[in-house]
Amino acid sequence: MDPVTENRAPEPLTEYAQRLTHRVRAFDRRHPLLWDLHFTGFWVTAALIDYAGGGWRNNAHHLDVPGWLLLTLSLGLSAPLLWRRTHPGTVLAAMAPFALVNAWTGAALQAALLQLVLVYHLALRRPLRNLWWATALVIAPVLVSALRHGEGTWDQQIGSHLMSITVAALIGATVRTRRDYTDALEDRARRLETERDQQAQLAAAAERARIAREMHDIIGHNLSVITGLADGGRYAAAKSPERAAQALDAIATTSRQALTELRRLLDVLREEERHQADLTPQPGLTDLDRLLDGVRSAGLPVSTTTHGDPTLPPGRQLTVYRVIQEALTNTLKHGGPHATAEIELSYEEKSAVTVTITDTGHGSRPDGTSRDGRGLPGMRERTALYGGTLEAGPRPHPEQGWRVRLRLPEENPQ
Repeated sequence: MDPVTENRAPEPLTEYAQRLTHRVRAFDRRHPLLWDLHFTGFWVTAALIDYAGGGWRNNAHHLDVPGWLLLTLSLGLSAPLLWRRTHPGTVLAAMAPFALVNAWTGAALQAALLQLVLVYHLALRRPLRNLWWATALVIAPVLVSALRHGEGTWDQQIGSHLMSITVAALIGATVRTRRDYTDALEDRARRLETERDQQAQLAAAAERARIAREMHDIIGHNLSVITGLADGGRYAAAKSPERAAQALDAIATTSRQALTELRRLLDVLREEERHQADLTPQPGLTDLDRLLDGVRSAGLPVSTTTHGDPTLPPGRQLTVYRVIQEALTNTLKHGGPHATAEIELSYEEKSAVTVTITDTGHGSRPDGTSRDGRGLPGMRERTALYGGTLEAGPRPHPEQGWRVRLRLPEENPQ
């Protein structure tokens, strides 16, 4: 299809007709009985006018049909249309005796053609196999009329009625196909809308989880460092004022660093500045030295061993940084006053990396999580993003302390 033709707006008359059809159908769905009464009333009135005005005489084979029978036949062939949509098969079967009597007596009332309305509704609302017996019911009066009154040839009588039945059935099947197609499009639109809303909710939940992890890492680590520095400064204040001043300077530096990271994180959330904010303003391997200096100043001796060339993409650098930060923060919180820590980093090809953080702490740390439960789960979530593994638990007996081991496999090219 030509894109110009496909995207062209509908003509005003077509658009008006579509709106009008939509309103009529909506009204019919809300008030089906009202429309059925109007439709049935119209054809009952037409049948009675044909009877009372003598119009039936123009097509009748015999003119001596009693008036009461004509009235009964007129009502019997029109009034049942009230239930044509809910029970089309039953209504057609109920009209069949009246149609047979109409053909046998020779009245030939035009109301018998209303059986085609039932054929239409059968094709529209019921399985198409019902059209076989419906065709037999409609053709039977034609055969009776041809046998009894013998007017016209067989091919004229039966052929014309078969053509009428075929047209009515085709119209019903076409409308049914169009309706099913429209329902399928509407259902697909609803499912797409639901899926879009679900995707938006999942994205929002993932973003909230990411923000919670970052806030936990930033605030939890820096507050632990500040707490350690404050405790050390309090003990040093009486004996060594200079060391107390150094602790205060370190507290100020750590606080400013935490505020800077929080501002950079919150800037990403500001909708009006989203296009200007860096979506990944997070620390990497180059910030490890500053992290370790802060931990050492808080009273935790840390040693590092590095193997290989540290060439990792920013996302993997952030994961390594946060895991190290969380492990050291837990050591500061739970390791005790004489704990030490050791970090071993092994860089391999294709951005694979193994990080092992061990400490000699003696504090109680039953599950390796922070008080709010985000420590270990947050590290596992970060690791899972790259298909890695994370192990955290006590060191094997008789060694004391805690060990965290991160393994990120080789990066697969996209």
